[in-house]
Amino acid sequence: MAYAFTFWACYILLKEYANVSAMRLHFIASERRRPNQFTVLVKNVPPGPDESVSESVEHFFVDNHPDHYLTHQVVCNANKLAQLVKEKKEKQNWLDYYQLKYSRNQSKRPMTKTGFLGLCGKEVDAIDHQTCEIERISKEIAEETKRVKKDPKSFMPAAFVSFKTRWAASVCAQTLQSRNPTVWLTEWAPEPQDVHWDNLAIPYVSLSIRRLIASVAFFFLTLFFMIPITLVQSLANIEDIEKYAPFLKPIIEVPFIKSFIQGFLPGIALKIFLIVLPTILMLISKFEGFLSISSLERRAATRCYIFNFVNVFLVSVIAGTVLQQLKTFLHQSAASNIPTTIGVAIPMKATFFITYIMVDGWVGVAGEILRLKLLVIYHLKNFFMVKTEKDREEAMDPGSIGFNTGEPQIQLYFLLGLVYAVVTPVLLPFILIFFALAYVVFRHQIINVYNQEYESAAAFWPDVHGRIISAMVFSQLILMGLMSTKGAALSTSSLIALPILTIVFHKFCKGRYEPAFIRYPSQEAMMKDTLERAREPNLNLKGYLHNAYIHPVFENEDDEDDISFEKSEQESVLVPTKRQSRRNTPVPNKISGGSSPSLPNVV
Repeated sequence: MAYAFTFWACYILLKEYANVSAMRLHFIASERRRPNQFTVLVKNVPPGPDESVSESVEHFFVDNHPDHYLTHQVVCNANKLAQLVKEKKEKQNWLDYYQLKYSRNQSKRPMTKTGFLGLCGKEVDAIDHQTCEIERISKEIAEETKRVKKDPKSFMPAAFVSFKTRWAASVCAQTLQSRNPTVWLTEWAPEPQDVHWDNLAIPYVSLSIRRLIASVAFFFLTLFFMIPITLVQSLANIEDIEKYAPFLKPIIEVPFIKSFIQGFLPGIALKIFLIVLPTILMLISKFEGFLSISSLERRAATRCYIFNFVNVFLVSVIAGTVLQQLKTFLHQSAASNIPTTIGVAIPMKATFFITYIMVDGWVGVAGEILRLKLLVIYHLKNFFMVKTEKDREEAMDPGSIGFNTGEPQIQLYFLLGLVYAVVTPVLLPFILIFFALAYVVFRHQIINVYNQEYESAAAFWPDVHGRIISAMVFSQLILMGLMSTKGAALSTSSLIALPILTIVFHKFCKGRYEPAFIRYPSQEAMMKDTLERAREPNLNLKGYLHNAYIHPVFENEDDEDDISFEKSEQESVLVPTKRQSRRNTPVPNKISGGSSPSLPNVV
């Protein structure tokens, strides 16, 4: 049976990898023109003795890519300016609210207090106060803008470099630019909507230290989360509750309460402790310095899966306190006994995982289609925070699907299915029902509800494939440990080949299909360039790319004197869905082929 499940899973994975890879290449070949197709991100630009960063970038690429270099935009540290613009936006929103309030009742001017959150301090005229605050912030914005444009220290040793063809960008992004491999580092630029602008100001030399600190922080986060989760799991048992709180025994013995505690309390308690996890993991990923939103979500999804594997699966299987668990593992005579210990405990936890699937999976899918959580949040915002129509529109925004939370949850159920498929098959119907419901619900939500924040062209799939393979290998090792406790030496030895074959299969898929997710084929790039030259021989590509990667705070809106934090979107590059949002849906490109706004050549 184990061999049957393994071969079936490998066959499906092989077909899916081939299909996803083919769809990715087809999407790239058929998609519309996008700025990131012509652009690479250059990092760690070496300082020049008598040149600015912009001059160094231009001279280097003119010398080394003379026939293909087109233009560039230097990255600048505009984080302080962005904070000022955000603050001005908030003050303007308050001013609109007070003006609207005064227009409805002109018998009395609205008043506010200048202290903390408007709850204390001197009482002043609200409209005059907000007007003065906006004028003050506007002056600070003007001064900070001049400083960012003129101060050499505000320019980072990085730039978005654009080329005349996709082929040239492909060659530059995938080759070494200097004999010194630590400078002039190039990679594909994320699409403008995908750029996480705050992290562009992080020095490249500090990224390794940041990632080390983030890894250590994640390790301790995973370790210390074991304590509350394990305590709740142990106290959720009837015997433990009666032991530590004997005065509750008469209440616990009530049949309904006893059934609830045994069936649903552990799953509900576990779900409560995991509410804040996605936010913490995303903050850790941002601290690491990833430059795109998709990279942030991929890293957060990986860590969320590892966390779920350790704390939701392993800690739930091996009940008891953290110290008891450590004592058990430290006193093993050999590391080979650990799979045996876990293998014995897994079948006994099937009931818990069935209830967890119903609480987290079934109820979660029902809550997703009903959107009860967001409905409650909307009404709370509408009651306490909404002051203007703009606030109401922001409160109603559905947001994006959030791959950093949804994908690890689905992967956890894959793990449970693979582990219990042979050991306790009774759990499989519950998982199959979850996947059927999730397919219908999330397909509807993606098409009709959620906004698409970026387009990664299935960049998540190699991570998904790798985690399924690791789940298969883990399930095989656990099965071997369980069989060894039954005295079935022959059956155990016959399973040794399974993890080896699975790893070999993974290596084959990785070598056969993964390059399509890492590199851009030069053949595809040349074909698209040739077709574009034939269809649009007079295309002004430099005008199209001129301000494609400019920092949002430098983008002009209707009022050229006012720096707006609202992003002027480029040509529509996302896969269209039925849901159209005024806030997140890209608008037609404002940069025409014949005109380019005269903005500083900075990002």
